Amino acid sequence: MWVRVGSGTLGWPDEAPFDRILVTAGGPSVPPPLFQQLAEGGRMVVPVGDAQNQTLTVVEKIRGEMKTRPCGECKFVKLVGKYAWEA
Repeated sequence: MWVRVGSGTLGWPDEAPFDRILVTAGGPSVPPPLFQQLAEGGRMVVPVGDAQNQTLTVVEKIRGEMKTRPCGECKFVKLVGKYAWEA
């Protein structure tokens, strides 16, 4: 198992693709670099919404397309970075 500390919205392109990605901060949308780094058939869990309320969302890559499924309301700390909220 590998762990990396860095800008969460940029992912870890050198080690991609990933079968699973878990995002532990809420952003306004699914960061495009993270979806790009998801393997075909892979899944990502990411809180998506505004700064106060998010929906825990399961994202799957099926034939290169993004399929999403809401899994309930949640509230995470803000995701910051190029594809999220300003620091």
